[in-house]
Amino acid sequence: MELKKRLTFLDVFCIATGAMISSGIFILPGFAFSRTGPSVIVSYFLAGLLAIVGIMSVIELSTAMPKAGGDYYFINRSLGPLVGTVSGFLGWAALSLKSAFAIFGISEIIFLATGTPVIFASIIICLCFVFLNMIGVKTAARFQVFLVMGLLILMALYVVLGLPKINASHFKPFAPKGINPIFVTAGFIFISFGGLLKIASMSEEIKNPQRNIPLGMLASVGIVTVLYTLLLIATVGILDSVSFANSLTPIMDSAKIFMGTPGFIAISIAALLAFITTANAGIMSASRYPLALSRDSLVPHSIGKVHKKFRTPVISISITGAFIIIALLLPLEMLVKAASAVILTSYVLTNISVIILRESKLKHYRPSFKTPLYPWLQILGIVIFAFFVIDLGFEAIEISLSFLMLSVACYLFYGRRKFEGEYALLHLLKRITDSRLTEHLLETELRDILCDRNNIKHDKFDLLVKDAKILDIEGPLELDDFFKIVSENISEEININKNEILSLLKNRQEDCNTAISRFVALPHIIIDRSNLFFLMLVRCKKGIRFTAKESSVKAVFVFVGTKEDRAFHLKTLASIATLVQEKDFEKNWLNAENIHYLRDMVLLTKRARFFGKK
Repeated sequence: MELKKRLTFLDVFCIATGAMISSGIFILPGFAFSRTGPSVIVSYFLAGLLAIVGIMSVIELSTAMPKAGGDYYFINRSLGPLVGTVSGFLGWAALSLKSAFAIFGISEIIFLATGTPVIFASIIICLCFVFLNMIGVKTAARFQVFLVMGLLILMALYVVLGLPKINASHFKPFAPKGINPIFVTAGFIFISFGGLLKIASMSEEIKNPQRNIPLGMLASVGIVTVLYTLLLIATVGILDSVSFANSLTPIMDSAKIFMGTPGFIAISIAALLAFITTANAGIMSASRYPLALSRDSLVPHSIGKVHKKFRTPVISISITGAFIIIALLLPLEMLVKAASAVILTSYVLTNISVIILRESKLKHYRPSFKTPLYPWLQILGIVIFAFFVIDLGFEAIEISLSFLMLSVACYLFYGRRKFEGEYALLHLLKRITDSRLTEHLLETELRDILCDRNNIKHDKFDLLVKDAKILDIEGPLELDDFFKIVSENISEEININKNEILSLLKNRQEDCNTAISRFVALPHIIIDRSNLFFLMLVRCKKGIRFTAKESSVKAVFVFVGTKEDRAFHLKTLASIATLVQEKDFEKNWLNAENIHYLRDMVLLTKRARFFGKK
């Protein structure tokens, strides 16, 4: 069962924004300030710019393949099922661990206010988010919109009231430890922008993904980068350097200085909202990874089962919730570092995926948003993000390797025997070696994704085309020779004597010329049978001589029907008539690489569709 498209631009913006604004701004600035001083402002701004570099490839892939699983789906379709399985497990673990950290933050605030044990509160909160996501993505998204709007208002209030009260002397010296720590710190706090991958994992549920994905993600990272920068300018200008470097909650401490207790409470509420939005968006998006893996038979199909009423992957959400509860029992600082390493690795792999997909020259890889400065932006992203992964330290890499080994074992013992798809790397190798390595399976999958993305609803004629016999003949041919070839092929498909078919075709042509233009002909016959309708598409590059005027027909649609199907017979004629009037039809017909692309060309046209009864 497919996931329903319910998410709008506002939902995309709020899910991405809520996923980013969390511990990255409410906890990390103190650690970052101790590394670089007041120039931490530049580090956050640089991290935002790098996040834009990273998401360019994610946006391109998301608009080309808006499917559940996001970066897993892209990586699987470009680098293959083994790397895809690893990516799926790591992406799921990273977002789940990030959510666990956010839930832990909520529980700490509750503990400070009420004394409720942290682990007990964490489990209850996690179960609430799991239930919320089970009853519907739109319900969870509306909750997210409400929370994010409240969060942005409180943070904007902090900036507006704080900037006039800054002390300029707090900015001197601006970079006491030199220039290099500014760049290193940008990598350290990059997790502040890690939530952007969550949108890619939910792209299948987004309305009008060609528009809403790029606009929502770019607006989110742009606004958050500016907001982070302004927040830190105000905080650096209000807190002295010693207090800032030693504070775990510098934003709240600063608010207490210039806004008093009411301000401290307001920003504490903002922090609580930030943790809630991160946890909610994390469970919402992390659960789509097991769903995508199950669709590809890399994990059992039951994991990806979608609830008939709520249209959500309830089992996948439940497994994600259970993993988060287990993660809450582990050292969170170590797991957050591991999550950072995995997210950065995902950015590396998505940039590699764009290069492979573009260089494989897949006809149906058609993103509505293309990354500028290709391939240099991808190469820059790969180098920078790989450096950040190494800089996080061996401990983070070690935890990531444990998840990697688990995912490899899952693929070797289960997925390898089940997966039947193709991936772009095979097409790239085919292009380089000119070998027969692929069977058009990936192109067919991308074609169906394009139809769904572009809201092309297939009618009965499209279903006929999917099963149609297609001939690709060099030619040139005389009409009698052409009818003989067609009769032999139709006879094999519908088990009718070829001479009978040949006679009917000739009679039809004598009664009425079936060439409707110099390029297109529609030979169609009625046979004395029931429940039979057959279509054959024929391309003859050097042309078929139907008449002296139509002496070089290159596109022929031959169909066989029965008397009881006359209504559909007429609709088929109308469908073909609208098809051949499409812009560039003749050019696209002649340039199609093989019979597979001929079929895809017909199915992807935006011709008029005819629905309803026969």
